[in-house]
Amino acid sequence: MGKFGFEKLKLPSLRLPFLKRQTLSIGLDIGSHAVKICEMAETGTGYKLVALGSALLPPDSLEDGALQDPEAVGKIITSLVNNLKIKNKKVAISISGYSVIVKKINLATMSEEALEKHIESEAEQYIPFDIEDVYLDFQDLKTHAADDRMDVMLVAAKREVVDGYLNMLRTAGLQPVVVDVDAFALENAFEANFGLADNVALVDIGASKMNINIISQGSSILARDVVLGSRQLTEQIQNLFGISFAEAEGLKTGEFSPKEKQQELEILFANTCSQWVAEVKRAIDFYYSNNPDETISKIILSGGGAKIQGLLEFFEKETAIAIEIFNPFKQAAVDDRTIDPSYLKSIAPEMALAAGLATRPVEV
Repeated sequence: MGKFGFEKLKLPSLRLPFLKRQTLSIGLDIGSHAVKICEMAETGTGYKLVALGSALLPPDSLEDGALQDPEAVGKIITSLVNNLKIKNKKVAISISGYSVIVKKINLATMSEEALEKHIESEAEQYIPFDIEDVYLDFQDLKTHAADDRMDVMLVAAKREVVDGYLNMLRTAGLQPVVVDVDAFALENAFEANFGLADNVALVDIGASKMNINIISQGSSILARDVVLGSRQLTEQIQNLFGISFAEAEGLKTGEFSPKEKQQELEILFANTCSQWVAEVKRAIDFYYSNNPDETISKIILSGGGAKIQGLLEFFEKETAIAIEIFNPFKQAAVDDRTIDPSYLKSIAPEMALAAGLATRPVEV
């Protein structure tokens, strides 16, 4: 863990049923389109889903991961917390965008104490911001080799962006305890359900961005953000057919029948989604260039974009890799009397980041 308290990058921890259960953070995913919130509790064998929900944000509330209207966002979060009757005020959030740099670097093997002293001077060559303007964190990936080298995951985030979120949350009466990175929150959600034994590509498609995290041998090998998202497709459908945003969303997800628009819609879909596939394939190709013998077994899709009709089949055809839509609550205990199963099934793919954040323990 880095000395600045900019958290995440936790190593997988062994959770034994006889250990004292920990209080968990409330997972809060603040996207460009909506806020998603998730509350989990630890059980003797895993997690129980306590509460979840989402609320739309006004347009342009965020821009490339930075808050533009903190007052409006704060009011919506407060309303959502109250409506769900969530009493815990300790929240975990995640960020991404231009203000966040995630880089795997290779250094001479050194102790944790020595690494903490060395990391700031090392980070300066990888970060396009003044070192005084960022929060730094790092994680030794425990890949010490015979040649006395070690891999370290370095994370930097602009202070003004992080502080904007922290101030907004405190004004809303919440206590931010974890600031995560989107790609790693996604990794935590996957680990809670399936562990990290397989080599997989986690791809979260939000409204305005796509997070890609490739997991190999229990570690994140590559994490990147791409400024492409499902709103792009909605707006293109809206403009092509001269219909409302809501109608375009319905066509995108298959809620409405395209009828005579089918052919035009398929062409638009292929052109737009090909860009998403190209970014994923580029990340996978880079991974294979460094890990030629470590085959990726599947691509796990999540986010609101994962619900686009036909996207799973399109990805599978274009990548020749098995595709799965992520349910971050697959292994969680759920009380059907308090959480409607049909609602949970519908919203699950877009709750991946919030669910990953909700597994973060609160440090007392």
